[in-house]
Amino acid sequence: MGYQNILLEKEDKISIITINRPESLNALNAKTIQEISSALDELNSDTGCRVIIITGSGEKSFVAGADIKEFSDFGQEKAEELARNGQNILFNKIENMSKPVIAAVNGFALGGGLELAMACHIRYASENAKLGLPEVTLGLIPGYGGTQRLPKLIGKGLANEMIFSAKMIPAQRAKEIGLVNEVYPITDLLIQTKELAKIIAHNSPMAISKAIHAVNLSDTDKGFDTEIQYFGELFELDDKKEGVTAFMEKRKPNF
Repeated sequence: MGYQNILLEKEDKISIITINRPESLNALNAKTIQEISSALDELNSDTGCRVIIITGSGEKSFVAGADIKEFSDFGQEKAEELARNGQNILFNKIENMSKPVIAAVNGFALGGGLELAMACHIRYASENAKLGLPEVTLGLIPGYGGTQRLPKLIGKGLANEMIFSAKMIPAQRAKEIGLVNEVYPITDLLIQTKELAKIIAHNSPMAISKAIHAVNLSDTDKGFDTEIQYFGELFELDDKKEGVTAFMEKRKPNF
């Protein structure tokens, strides 16, 4: 499939989605959201893809936010539809993918950009990254899951501070509070993200898929029962048999 606003690269078992709207600091518009969603569908059904990386083009911006021009004249009904569709089409889809999605945050991750990164399972950032949710400066609140995912990642107090103040925080502070996993020089960011992806890609894809869904339920009353169920289900699958056999034979598993 051809894309206009994103680039899609496949390297061995790793696929990279690059948001490619440098003229607008990679801001998300409806077409870009749909293209990322379509690429995720393509990769989710691609048995050769084990890990997905999402990043932005250039060295200034991951995603500088949503494209305000698209919704500046919306009323309540259209605004709710925008938020609901965006969450269903992209943000919730990322969180519930059966394959790990890693955000390589290269520069500004503001508003919808930070919400995109938070929907990913893991976040690496460049040293020049700035992260924030500035919606209240527009008289709005985050609409793509920001008020829900940020407190789960960093706690309510810090989430309230970021949302109420609308201030941007640097990458190192984001690491200190658990918003990103690691921080690297901009020239090393994608290299290090790919290294992590390679490690993940060698592990059992079935086990990782189950782990993603179990972790997503960790703050619900279904979490423990789901973990037990998935743990048992995996005993019946080939990946478990290969993993245990490889361990006993003192070799690396071939998943």
